[in-house]
Amino acid sequence: MNLTMMAADVRRWGDGGTRPVVDDVAVEMPIALEYNGVSFAVMLASPADLEDFALGFSLTEGIIARPRELLDLELAELEEGIAIKMTIQTERFAGLRQRRRNLAGRTGCGLCGAESLGQVFRPLPPVAGGVACRAANLQGALRRLRECQPLQQATGATHAAAWIAQDGGIVLSREDVGRHNALDKMIGAVAAARGDFGAGVALVTSRASYELVQKAAAVGIGTLAAISAPTSLAIEMAERLNLTLVGFLRQGSHVVYTHPGRIHD
Repeated sequence: MNLTMMAADVRRWGDGGTRPVVDDVAVEMPIALEYNGVSFAVMLASPADLEDFALGFSLTEGIIARPRELLDLELAELEEGIAIKMTIQTERFAGLRQRRRNLAGRTGCGLCGAESLGQVFRPLPPVAGGVACRAANLQGALRRLRECQPLQQATGATHAAAWIAQDGGIVLSREDVGRHNALDKMIGAVAAARGDFGAGVALVTSRASYELVQKAAAVGIGTLAAISAPTSLAIEMAERLNLTLVGFLRQGSHVVYTHPGRIHD
């Protein structure tokens, strides 16, 4: 269940020649999410921290509103991949069936099979509160982030999402071949630990796209920081949802695009 890497025999060219070597490759496989016996989504993901993934996905997609509404979870290994079989409260499942949404996940997928334009942007309330963070603490978290990415260091193929305390300490992090999945796993881990989403900052090793903003706002995260650029839609959504969006987080610099009051010197 936790096989995140595989060995591949490859031929590496360099220094004017080619030689056979064994390379570490990140495992990616179909992960099916089922609710009350009904298939809802198939995502391509790293087969690790799947309990966190299931809880985080359920929260950020609005399938459940609170962790306790996920009543049971079971992982089943199949020939084609892994099925996450979940049981949720009856009223939540009734709402899920009413949405009639079928997601077909790809690693870089954003819309994931939404059936209409109206399903792209879920109505969300503005984020209330959110912790203030010193710029120096955000920079400190970035310096320590590499230590929390063993799969990326081994394979060069994964993203990470980290949960940062107000003082810049990394509370926890999760990795996945998909940036959305990494964020869902991190959010699920924080929720499972009964963490306060208003008391920290989410840091992702990717661009800041609208769906990452939407997932963060859905659980009440006040600040989302990304090491790469945001998109125009991400900026518009962050502005509307009262979320502080930080992009181009690099050693010694970053750019605050929306609601800068939560980041101070």
